[in-house]
Amino acid sequence: MTELDSRLRAVCDLSVAGSREMAGRHEYDGTIQDLSPEGVRAGLAALGRGPSPDDPYDAAHLEVFEESFRVRYGELELYRRSPMDHLEGMDLATYDREYAPEAERDAARLAHLARWPEAVDNAIAALDRLSAPVAASLLGAARGLAAGVPREADDAVRKAALKAHARLVEHIEEASRSGDPDASLGAAGLTRLMSADEGIPVDLGRLAERADAERDRLMERLTESCAKLGHGGRPPLEVCRELVRDHPGIDGVIDAAREGTERAIAFTRERDLVPYHDGECLVGIAPESRRWAMAMISWAAPGEPEAPSWYHITPPDPAWPENEIEEWLEVFSATTLPAINVHEVAPGHFSHSRALRHARSDVRRTLMSLAFAEGWAHYAEELCVEEGFAPDDPRFEIGVWLEALIRVTRMACAIGVHTGAMTVEEGARRFEADTHITGPAALSEARRATFDPTYGRYTWGKLEILDLRERARAEWGASFTLKRFHTAMLELGSPPLGLLPRAL
Repeated sequence: MTELDSRLRAVCDLSVAGSREMAGRHEYDGTIQDLSPEGVRAGLAALGRGPSPDDPYDAAHLEVFEESFRVRYGELELYRRSPMDHLEGMDLATYDREYAPEAERDAARLAHLARWPEAVDNAIAALDRLSAPVAASLLGAARGLAAGVPREADDAVRKAALKAHARLVEHIEEASRSGDPDASLGAAGLTRLMSADEGIPVDLGRLAERADAERDRLMERLTESCAKLGHGGRPPLEVCRELVRDHPGIDGVIDAAREGTERAIAFTRERDLVPYHDGECLVGIAPESRRWAMAMISWAAPGEPEAPSWYHITPPDPAWPENEIEEWLEVFSATTLPAINVHEVAPGHFSHSRALRHARSDVRRTLMSLAFAEGWAHYAEELCVEEGFAPDDPRFEIGVWLEALIRVTRMACAIGVHTGAMTVEEGARRFEADTHITGPAALSEARRATFDPTYGRYTWGKLEILDLRERARAEWGASFTLKRFHTAMLELGSPPLGLLPRAL
């Protein structure tokens, strides 16, 4: 692992948790980011000092991230409005990955735990603008952090950490009762955030129109796919709510994911869809502190020695009420799990991670646009439909359209909630109208808009990739291939959407 130059280091210092886990910068192991107001001001002051990278693309990529942090932390002060950055900074699950000897990782985990009281002091000092909706939405995640506290920790360190954690939970609980009922950033704030994050001018009205048009396209495709199963004439979402009831039991979820992962990797290699087919992806149960996520990739990061990536799956707890178990298992249905496998593994996130390890500069290996990363994995789902994955089973493409309808509804909901055009309750109703999820699941998706205002990034990134693909076809003509196009994009790492055209 090479040492970062001072200018790139200043950006990573403002994203310690992400740099540690996603990029594998383990010089940050056992440390926390100072997210107090004074610490953030010091971090912002350090941005932009030092020479630009010699490579023009790398220089532009770095400048986008510098501006993004100036907007996130300086202008919008999101670290004062949401505990998300604070919770991610305290999370200990990153040390579960096999990037170093176990003893080394355990020591880093315990050193990190010892910094929890300091992290909580900083969080409480910062979170003076925490709204009630954001606090209520993230209260469960805050409580869940305690599941990661190692039992072998020194008793005094463990007690101090849990006492500090209780103070943070209490602070968030109080905000959920008495905080500002309005969590919106406003149209100007959301526009500024999305534009800065991706280095591209954003027109929210135009983006909302694209969301509606994409919703309509997806619904047409879903209707066509349901007809292949002999369900023509019935409302497609009604059909899908029946299809997702066909799922493995609690004990069969891991095996189903493992078989699906092998199939997705084999298909991606057979069609040669990505530049690299190396590495190993294992499938297993998620660490306890991350079992809020049903399925997620934990990849071998670019800055780490070679090791297996993990596709983590969380089956429901057998002690849950029967209706909650059923709702959770529907995610792993024979209709939806194959699309999730493609998204998380190949040619989605796992394949992307292999390209990141081969990227030619620290900037490209370290600074990752989430809109591109999630957009790529989401694009990979429809790509597999186009390329004929599971051609004899229409349920695969149905699952792709169902996942896409959820993602496009997130984009519409984020724009609606943060511009004041939609309440969270109205957002939940839109999820119920435009997707197969209902009730508490629909409300949970709508509430996510309050603390994750850019969660429309899945669809946004996918649409930008599709637009660029059409441009590449036109410009490259007979020399266009999917492999060439995908390689050109992935050579940029995980580029901000505004820089994506440089792939051509």
